[in-house]
Amino acid sequence: MDDQISKELAMDEDIRHAEETLRVITEGTAAVTGGDFFASLVRHLAKALHTRYAFVAECTDETRTEVRTLAFWSTDRFAEDITFRVRGTPCEKVIGGDVCCYPQSLQSLFPEDTGLVRLQAESYLGVPLYGSTGKVLGHLVVIDGKPMADSITRNIPILRIFAARAGAELERKKFEDALEKSQERVRALLDVNNAIITKRTRDELFSAICDSLIPVVSFDRIALALYEPRANILRLVTFAGPYQRSDYSPIGRELSLTDSPAGLAFASQTPILRRNLETDRQTGSEERAFSHGFRSLCALPLTVRGNSIGAITVGSLTKGRYTETDVLFLTEIAKQISIAVDNMQSYEEIIALKSRIEAENIYLQEEIKTEYNFEEIIGKSAPLRQVLRKIEQVAPAETTVLILGETGTGKELLARAIHNLSPRKDRPLVKVNCGAIPAGLVESELFGHERGAFTGALQRREGRFELANGGTIFLDEVGELPLDVQAKLLRVLQEGEFERVGSSKASKVNVRLIAATNRDLKEVVKSGGFRSDLFYRLNVFPILVPSLKERKADIPLLVSFFISRFAKKLAKQIQGVSKDTMERLTK
Repeated sequence: MDDQISKELAMDEDIRHAEETLRVITEGTAAVTGGDFFASLVRHLAKALHTRYAFVAECTDETRTEVRTLAFWSTDRFAEDITFRVRGTPCEKVIGGDVCCYPQSLQSLFPEDTGLVRLQAESYLGVPLYGSTGKVLGHLVVIDGKPMADSITRNIPILRIFAARAGAELERKKFEDALEKSQERVRALLDVNNAIITKRTRDELFSAICDSLIPVVSFDRIALALYEPRANILRLVTFAGPYQRSDYSPIGRELSLTDSPAGLAFASQTPILRRNLETDRQTGSEERAFSHGFRSLCALPLTVRGNSIGAITVGSLTKGRYTETDVLFLTEIAKQISIAVDNMQSYEEIIALKSRIEAENIYLQEEIKTEYNFEEIIGKSAPLRQVLRKIEQVAPAETTVLILGETGTGKELLARAIHNLSPRKDRPLVKVNCGAIPAGLVESELFGHERGAFTGALQRREGRFELANGGTIFLDEVGELPLDVQAKLLRVLQEGEFERVGSSKASKVNVRLIAATNRDLKEVVKSGGFRSDLFYRLNVFPILVPSLKERKADIPLLVSFFISRFAKKLAKQIQGVSKDTMERLTK
């Protein structure tokens, strides 16, 4: 009889305890929602059950291998929220859908979980959080530093009640967050479209796109790489984001199509997602990204009319940053960027063509203004006729010509004759007097420079070789070129390519070279002032121009030509020169 009474009294005590616990927790969480609800729940739960710790956590992805705490009560204060993998922890089975209770010896039961050691945890009770479809969304846990009494199981129904409430609140919060993010992402897509319409340069366009993405997609760096068909690589052309390194800029870096996420996305035309680079690194590019601190990334192809033109890569210093939902949104952004980049490249081609035409026009106008604008070569002497035969012989070919002769013998005029008789006559003949350019500016004059390449380089400039592309370039006084520029000139002759000052990108040109000098280049080569390999490249078809003393028979014709020319210029009537004067000129 006494035993029966004792049992009934104990049962009444359990009921009163359960009712009091329910009342305390219910009153503490009744008037709050969202983040405030989770914080109030774990605080009141820990106090009502007299445990040291309580936390509620959500699964970070569909695989449910990792959770992130929404609120964590530790003894007498809120601890910082953490993210951890559930494998090897007491939470693993709970996330799998089981209610788990470990009244004591918790650390020995889960020796892989070092977090339990830091918490000095001895006992554990966890209940899963379910959504409306029966899917596990997370879990609710209490942990203590001492063994839990046998009566701890009476608290399981209480945890189930509030786990159901927490599951509903978490599902509601996720829906509201998704709705808000969806609205923000629609606005971001509109902003990107506006950027496509209003921005024309790469840097302006990419900066505007990044500003649109920052509120809706977390990233530390976003990079744009474009395809270079000749080299069959991607080259990084611009980037943005808070992650910066003062000692290093990735612009210009080559990305392999088989050894980088961007390359794989480009080749397959499908997104590449790496949620955790700590455990999932498949290319050399990912190894470099990991060494720089990145922990997750997503690479997306840029395609236009079914053809890949490049890729964008979004990277974060935080693991698990990107989900499949993020990939779907970023894919839409990538489609917009593809259109923008295609438009931008077309615009850049138009600007480059316009700039080149303007530069050629300016150059040709300058040529028109030069003093020596001969239409014909004057003379009929045997030495001159021999030179003209050589010009007729070499002009139709693409052969490099070296014109040798004293100053004032008309080497430039012969170069013009070779050009006018060649298949390139409809393209410009660009002249460069190598001896008249300061040594420090020769390379820039010949090959151009990028903006900021050196002090005073306020804008990008095309060099004479680019102006002559498709035509002929005439390098007068070629023997005056500095040795370092001679090496670059040799590369143009051998490979047909060069690099602007301040650029690492090679540019291709199709130019016929005619060089001239009044120096004995063989002797200059012996003295070390001229490269022997360049000399042999230039000396393919040498033409020696006779001096006037070697072609005295042409002097009367030249005298008549100049008298006629300057008589018109000075508006004077000049009939000619006397016989005595002509004889003195021809001696």
